[in-house]
Amino acid sequence: MPAPTIHAPGPERATRSGVTATRGDGTAADAPDAAVSFRIAREPWEFDQIHRLNYQTFVNEIPQHQPNADGMLVDRFHEQNTYVIAVRDRRVVGMLAVRGERPFSLDRKIPDLDRYIPAGRKACEVRLLATAPDSRHGTVFYGLLGELARHARERGYDLAVISGTVRQAKLYEHMGFTAFGPVVGSGDALYQPMYLTVETLRSRGNATQAVVDGAAARPGEPLNFLPGPVPITARVHAAFARPAVSHR
Repeated sequence: MPAPTIHAPGPERATRSGVTATRGDGTAADAPDAAVSFRIAREPWEFDQIHRLNYQTFVNEIPQHQPNADGMLVDRFHEQNTYVIAVRDRRVVGMLAVRGERPFSLDRKIPDLDRYIPAGRKACEVRLLATAPDSRHGTVFYGLLGELARHARERGYDLAVISGTVRQAKLYEHMGFTAFGPVVGSGDALYQPMYLTVETLRSRGNATQAVVDGAAARPGEPLNFLPGPVPITARVHAAFARPAVSHR
């Protein structure tokens, strides 16, 4: 799961970025001031681009799979995956896949996986985290996490396992992931198994806390990186709506 390089975006960069985009046919196209939206993939053209971004990342950049003439890589769990995507001008610039069906990919690599992770959890596996080279900044990364958090809440997941690329181990640890077991993979495609609980993510004093609490802006809404006002979660709104208790 190659993660992007995280930069601190300014107020405008949070939702808009002038970049050189690539159309579905691979030709270059200008996309100045194109807004990025985050959603669950459902359209045929989205899946086509998911397979191409998958190939670009896990064949061209990380030599995990063999090249092919189509320039597309369909994941072996494709039919079970739910894909969270970042889209700019009908171009998929970021993605990740989540599934809750066992056996996980890690079940095949680590015998008795359950002995490494907290018991009594509804776990999911997050895989195929990838972003286009011109979109590797905090906006896309945290937007994907925000949509993933909403999907996880809807499905009742409270723990996620990943195979994090060793190249970005410090980033995952900063987010609260706990490494376990041996490194898997080979050659230049080495991954560290990790897990993350909802409680750990909420306890982090960084942007991921806002993501998991649902405080991150919805697709199309601006993100505010100034000191305030801060977004308020639904739980806080509900608390303010309760009748006041007299101090007497």
